[in-house]
Amino acid sequence: MSVVAGIDVGGTFTDLVMLDEAAGPGGRAVRLAKVPTTPENQAGGVLAALDAAGADPATLDLIVHGTTATTNAVLERRLAKTGLITTEGFRDVLELGRRTRPQAYGMVGRFVPVIPRDLRLEVPERMDASGAVLTPLDEVALRAAARALLAAGCESVVVHFLHAYANPAHELRAGEILRELWPNPYVTLGHALLSESREFERGVTAAVNASVQPLLQRYVDRLAGELATRGYARDLLVMNGNGGMVSARLVAREAAKTVMSGPASGVMAAAYTGRRAGAANLLTYDMGGTSTDVALIKGAQPAVSNEIEVEYAMPIHVPMVDVRTVGAGGGSIAHVNAAGLLEVGPESAGAQPGPICYGRGGMRPTISDANLILGRLDPSRLNAVEGGVSLETVREVFARELGGPLGLDAEGAAAAVIRVANAKMAGAIRMVSLSLGEDPRDFALFAFGGAGPLHAVALARELGVGRVLVPARPGITNALGCVVADIRHDFVNTLNQPLDLADMELVHATLARQAEEGRALIAQERVEVREVQESFSADMQFIGQTHLLRVPLPSATPSREELHALFARAYWERFRVDLPEIRPALVNLAASIVGVRPEIDLALLIPAEGRAATLAEARTGARRVWFEDGWHETPVYRREKLPADAVLEGPAVVEQLDSTLVLDPGCRASGDADGNLMIEVPA
Repeated sequence: MSVVAGIDVGGTFTDLVMLDEAAGPGGRAVRLAKVPTTPENQAGGVLAALDAAGADPATLDLIVHGTTATTNAVLERRLAKTGLITTEGFRDVLELGRRTRPQAYGMVGRFVPVIPRDLRLEVPERMDASGAVLTPLDEVALRAAARALLAAGCESVVVHFLHAYANPAHELRAGEILRELWPNPYVTLGHALLSESREFERGVTAAVNASVQPLLQRYVDRLAGELATRGYARDLLVMNGNGGMVSARLVAREAAKTVMSGPASGVMAAAYTGRRAGAANLLTYDMGGTSTDVALIKGAQPAVSNEIEVEYAMPIHVPMVDVRTVGAGGGSIAHVNAAGLLEVGPESAGAQPGPICYGRGGMRPTISDANLILGRLDPSRLNAVEGGVSLETVREVFARELGGPLGLDAEGAAAAVIRVANAKMAGAIRMVSLSLGEDPRDFALFAFGGAGPLHAVALARELGVGRVLVPARPGITNALGCVVADIRHDFVNTLNQPLDLADMELVHATLARQAEEGRALIAQERVEVREVQESFSADMQFIGQTHLLRVPLPSATPSREELHALFARAYWERFRVDLPEIRPALVNLAASIVGVRPEIDLALLIPAEGRAATLAEARTGARRVWFEDGWHETPVYRREKLPADAVLEGPAVVEQLDSTLVLDPGCRASGDADGNLMIEVPA
């Protein structure tokens, strides 16, 4: 497959990268596009990106798509009407949750369960924790509940029985009956999606899956149909939140796994790029138009968690790349609150109307506007935007809305916005590193997204990070992640036994079954893979504890003694505590089966024939730019024209189609063969 297109839908822009590795002399090896996202129907933005790149779908070998359709649906509660059938006496599990509060230090907040109470119905049945039947399934009551939910207008249904992870017989029988009665395939069995012991987390995950299934299916069907009418005859692949991808034909079966699809693709691109650049340990920093996503990569492997909570009381316990998000993007709105303090985000101007400088009618100050006032973005490009807004108009808004209340001029207000935003984003990076017991100074900062390179060096100084890696195409790195991602399937099964009593034959059989199922699913995909890799892990805890610790396993056949030693070592590395007197428990067994796709040559992203021979030839001019120590007359360079071995001394500004890099005074940037820039940040 030589012609591959990756298309990522973000909150503000839809990005495309198309690589043609078979392009001969004079052939166009890479095509790029960045168009506004169409929130009402994301397929519109996808098709517009193909048109903007001049890409003919009939000539493409593969399209891989990262989407925020399910994420937005969950966060905005635009869900399909869904019913729940559960064990008698347990209809309120989804609402009781974990006895937490939306605001930890207050009695205010609002929680809306995924499925309302009137659509949560009970039927007589009961298993105990060992899987023994206490109350047989009442099939008459089950049929009556299904008919009641259909009469109420439900499109999807969830079956969530107590202790189904230990014995799924009742859920399986319920599924057989429901498929006879239900008019569509949107029937979710809780244990089939997530076989873990915690009823609240398993129930919410299943409820989210059922609630977004019809929405995702309609979306991918519509998009696949539009592509087919344009001549695309291959498989459409969709990014999953675990950093792998799955065929659009199969994706809706486990729709919950596509939550965090968009952020995951960027992290996978970072891991791929960092490995090739010799930077295996990275803190990824993706600043887009709406929000900033951060993640940790160690040994070229992104941290993957099956305990992510996308918002309060919304745990989706399927394996996903561990990405933390803060509401600070280029379009984040700055305002002075009632206490007279400057706040930045989480409200965003989005794609419509966008920041003031977009010229689409936005009149509220944003981070992008602040960067423009401070010379970090090119003011001359304002003439190219839709509304033809002037720099003076942006300055007037800052002086009026922020400067007046704060006692600052427009430049002072803009600098304050940048400082507040940087502090907010640095806090998120500390969270994703320090919370995992890692020191940010041991990592390089991988800066991408349309706005990431604007702030990266300042953040690195704030965190004490000595190196910043800026990829060749930072503004479309998420789309690149779609191109380089592998096929991946993750499995989790609960054992929940003290380790000294665990049935080791069952442990080995479970891991072997997971591997076999993963290989079978990869074989169903119509995508070329060069090898299949297997990795195994166990979720363990000391008996009496609540939280789990994931322990990597060297093989699918670990011994009891090996498991004990691995857990003790992992616990020590995480907490620096040794507790030999407490018995460990083996809670979950997990496997990740990855179909590794062929390597992509990242040097194609900046064609060699477009590079200048000298640094001076790549320079396009100079302008005044604000840095922490004041204003500097700063040279401006074109990224695509920089020599491959270019060395830049700060201050400097490097501009390209999809992003702008600001290099602070005292910093030094050098290029590599893939077109990356590695920045050294002095302490």
